[in-house]
Amino acid sequence: MQGCCSFAGDANQQFDRPKVAAELKRFHENGPGITTRLLIEGIVQSKALGPTVLDVGAGFGGLALALLEQGASSAVAVDASSAYVETARHEATRRGRSASIQFVLGDFVDAASQVSRASTVTLDRVVCCYPAWEPLLTAALAHAEHCFALSYPRSAWYVRAALAIENGRRRLARNPFRTFVHPVRSIDNLITRSGFALSVRRETWMWRVDVYVRHGLRR
Repeated sequence: MQGCCSFAGDANQQFDRPKVAAELKRFHENGPGITTRLLIEGIVQSKALGPTVLDVGAGFGGLALALLEQGASSAVAVDASSAYVETARHEATRRGRSASIQFVLGDFVDAASQVSRASTVTLDRVVCCYPAWEPLLTAALAHAEHCFALSYPRSAWYVRAALAIENGRRRLARNPFRTFVHPVRSIDNLITRSGFALSVRRETWMWRVDVYVRHGLRR
């Protein structure tokens, strides 16, 4: 497992200001990406969205802000990229939501003890960016009271090939950031052992989008 400082440094190099600005521009022009849209739809369909949201690897805050619009009263957005956190603060202010959302800069595994539990915990395209998926999900699951929702790459040969090409390009560019296809069955087993049952699952050619609800809370 990479240390926290190494991961944070890699994330800052990968998600720098120009890249984040381009991503936000696409969002303003086209709306949320496919995994974000599916997570929002799945959480609404599950009827498990509570008053508080914790978005791990929140990027510029698009998912957290959308869940506030869906009825959550407050959110905490955590990201290791300073460019993302800075942009997310500006976006929340622009949308009149700065009083409802708190931003935390850092590797969530290390910052977890400083973050309160939440009704809904989300990780949108985050598991694939983290070298050690189990400590990340274990920390996130410990914070989820009602709903746990995430998107991550499918374990298919063509997905592995696509990410290998991306990682090869980064290697040539001397960019240490890497993406991963972690074992999907092990991910599901960890979540269900933590007391959650799958409520909604959607898939694209590349991504799996899952919404889990704690046992006894399904409606």
